[in-house]
Amino acid sequence: MTTVLGIDACRGGWVGIGLRDGRFLSAHCAPQLEDLVHDAADADVVAVDIPLGLTHSGERAADRAARAMLGRRGSSVFLTPPRPVFDEPDYDAAKRRCRSLVGWMPSRQAWGLRAKVLEANRLYGIGVVLYEVHPELSFRRLGLRYEDGTKKSWRGQRARLRALAEAGIVLPEDLGAAVAKVPADDVLDAAAVAWSAERIARGQAICLPDPPQRNERGQPMAIWQ
Repeated sequence: MTTVLGIDACRGGWVGIGLRDGRFLSAHCAPQLEDLVHDAADADVVAVDIPLGLTHSGERAADRAARAMLGRRGSSVFLTPPRPVFDEPDYDAAKRRCRSLVGWMPSRQAWGLRAKVLEANRLYGIGVVLYEVHPELSFRRLGLRYEDGTKKSWRGQRARLRALAEAGIVLPEDLGAAVAKVPADDVLDAAAVAWSAERIARGQAICLPDPPQRNERGQPMAIWQ
């Protein structure tokens, strides 16, 4: 029996989808990532859609590799700034620091996720076993095409539901009160992350890059699918 948890950042915290032997098990929402991870202590794999492992000064090879693999959807993977950028007090200062370190400026999306990136990497840094997954890579492997639409469109969400169902993950209409107000695209992303977590648990997943790049602290930096 294999139990996994896939997690995605959402407004107000984090949403998680649990699977048992590749089938829907549970849905969770919590303000802190640590809460979901603690509640999933018995899970074989916990995966999350957030950059894990930050560099001191250079780029993460995983981000570039994922962008290349996704092609026209590559912009859905933001380039992760080096750790010192997240120490800056505001976006303007972060842009200046990032440009001095890697020659480009972080997107507003990347900076907007600052608190969640630091939260996840605090856990990662103290030895909590987490795997980084990007749901667009997961959906690509599930057979989703560019023409199927974006994750916020009706067409795109229906296509994602079908892809998950064909893989054995049927999400119920009622996911519980805690998850009821979570945006649909975040729930779908968490389910896709859980699908990749199941592949990791079964030894079927691949990672970008392979082997994983390691940062100055020796932490692996790779996106699994």
